[in-house]
Amino acid sequence: MNVPVDQQVEILMHGAEFGDEQTKANMAKELQERLQAGRPLRVYCGYDPTAPDIHLGHTVTMRKLRQFQDLGHQAIFVIGTFTSLIGDPSDRDKARPRPTLEQVEENARTYTQQAFKILDPQRTEVRYNGEWLSRLDFRDIIELAANFTVQQFLVRDNFARRLERGDPIWLHEFTYALMQGYDAVMLQADVQLGATEQLFNLLAGRKLQESFGQPPQVCITFPILVGTDGTLRMSKSMGNYIGIDEPPQEMYGKVMSLPDEAMPNYFDLVTRWSPEQIAQAKAALRNGSLHPRDAKMKLAWEIVDSFHGTEAADAAQGHFCAVFQKGELPDDMPQKRLEAAVNIVDLIYEAGMAPSKSQARRLVQQGAVRLDDERVCDIEWMVEPGEAVLRVGKRRFLQLKPAG
Repeated sequence: MNVPVDQQVEILMHGAEFGDEQTKANMAKELQERLQAGRPLRVYCGYDPTAPDIHLGHTVTMRKLRQFQDLGHQAIFVIGTFTSLIGDPSDRDKARPRPTLEQVEENARTYTQQAFKILDPQRTEVRYNGEWLSRLDFRDIIELAANFTVQQFLVRDNFARRLERGDPIWLHEFTYALMQGYDAVMLQADVQLGATEQLFNLLAGRKLQESFGQPPQVCITFPILVGTDGTLRMSKSMGNYIGIDEPPQEMYGKVMSLPDEAMPNYFDLVTRWSPEQIAQAKAALRNGSLHPRDAKMKLAWEIVDSFHGTEAADAAQGHFCAVFQKGELPDDMPQKRLEAAVNIVDLIYEAGMAPSKSQARRLVQQGAVRLDDERVCDIEWMVEPGEAVLRVGKRRFLQLKPAG
């Protein structure tokens, strides 16, 4: 695409956040200078496979990588098979649990396939940072560490808070920024993308590139995507995530459950809309010309369409309108035949309507379970064989039938 440099900068910096306006201005200026050279830039982002599934929070930087691709630049998708063994401390008030190499390799198997829901596989360079990090010897690590002081690490917010509380800061946590910085050297990166709280790690890459005689990369960081609770970072462990492999109806329904105030965050970070379209949607919400429900439906359709296609997005929207706006029961409910009375918690878990029995118990106690039109709040409730509809939360239905 032959897009003017100024317009490229506007597109690529949209949604970026550094916590400091001067840093943002400096990085935008450096990006413009790189683009003016007239060559494709090498742009990368790393993803540690600490869990097997990619959720919408991961796709914030993937969408930005795709924008670079669409503008003719080289996208590098780095899977952190080595850095994940350390664990990024950037957003943590305590050390991350350290997975085994076997867990990391198992999780990494599906990452590329999931990422290609967003990235163009023909224009994506996939790398595993174990390729180079596993070959470093102790002398190499000493040379990398000699570029930094302990004080530089301790002034980071998360380490400073832990130090003040007297909580442990483990020595291996310091090495994460060194390893991520060395990725930039080995990739000869022009640009690195990451989360706002990872800025220290990205700047470490600039420092190491300079020490290796390379021009320092441009760093572009983005705020976190809040989860479906509208407050906390999207995380599978928190249960507030939207997985990119989830069925269209589930994905659509989860987006519709977002608090209204979370929508601008999603507009900026996980849609394919242009900066002008995003600005118009935000303005319409503010002046009342766009109802929050309608804005959320447009957002839900856009997200489902981007991962499952237009037909699936239309069907998910139709399903939502029928079930939640018109009060109809879905016509594609799974069925289960009961031969004998079964405990409500056991039934929810065995039907796959909750990931664990403890979660099933919480759903019952929170009043999120209905049998036909009756709310079930007793975890000892026994469900008798017969015709009924079990509803868990807003989106999960099960049609019960007697055996035979």
